[in-house]
Amino acid sequence: MIRAAVLGTPIAHSLSPRLHSRAYEILGVEGDYSRIDLAEVEFPNFFNESLKDSWTGFSLTMPLKEVAFLPEFGISLDPRALKIHSVNTLIRAGNSYHGLSTDVLAFDRLLESTPFTRVAVIGAGGTARAALGALDGLVDRVDVLRRSESRDESLLACVSATELKMFNMECSLREYDLVISTTPAGVTDSLAHSLTEANGTLIEALYKPWPTALSAKWQALGGNVKHGLDLLVEQALDQIQLMTGKSFDFSQMRATLLSDALECVKE
Repeated sequence: MIRAAVLGTPIAHSLSPRLHSRAYEILGVEGDYSRIDLAEVEFPNFFNESLKDSWTGFSLTMPLKEVAFLPEFGISLDPRALKIHSVNTLIRAGNSYHGLSTDVLAFDRLLESTPFTRVAVIGAGGTARAALGALDGLVDRVDVLRRSESRDESLLACVSATELKMFNMECSLREYDLVISTTPAGVTDSLAHSLTEANGTLIEALYKPWPTALSAKWQALGGNVKHGLDLLVEQALDQIQLMTGKSFDFSQMRATLLSDALECVKE
């Protein structure tokens, strides 16, 4: 039986239990996927206790996407997760776990169908770094809009074949044909107010509240918007496959889970 959970805080809003449980139903597998409110200081004790139980794996959300890098946990790390210094998935491997980022895999697929030449990534956290990891080598340059210089070094480490340019948050979005917004609610509202043109695609990581001021303005100006649920479902597909060990058609599962998620946020 699969036993899994999403860990982080705050966690009450998470749709991950609904998505994973629905996928287990579709795949005909027995499993329990829950949500556990867990702060960073509580993680070491939880981790050690989890090794005594039959956990299959965990989804990690804020503020836990960097805890897997602490050496005392002995977590083996996927090379791409190492590069972006962000892990959102732990899969049981013997007496420890294997850590990877299905966020970067989700961005890989979302970018496949998105034409772009000039790119801006807004934010400097784990989701922003996953976006940069997926963009590396796909475009010559990416501009990063962030609130401070404190994470510039970790952002630069995410790319080897793409140049990064750092800008303050109030930079105009007018010249970009791909914008990836990864910040908490309200942070990009000022950008929305100053936006006068929307060329190409906005990928918004948020799905609650929806629409964000930026996504509403972008769409009103004629731009294409990818809902935060697109990213949520996309990263969940890999987690579901890893946790169940089942192969399935991603396109069919994506359509079903997106439909369920959209109904949920309307409730």
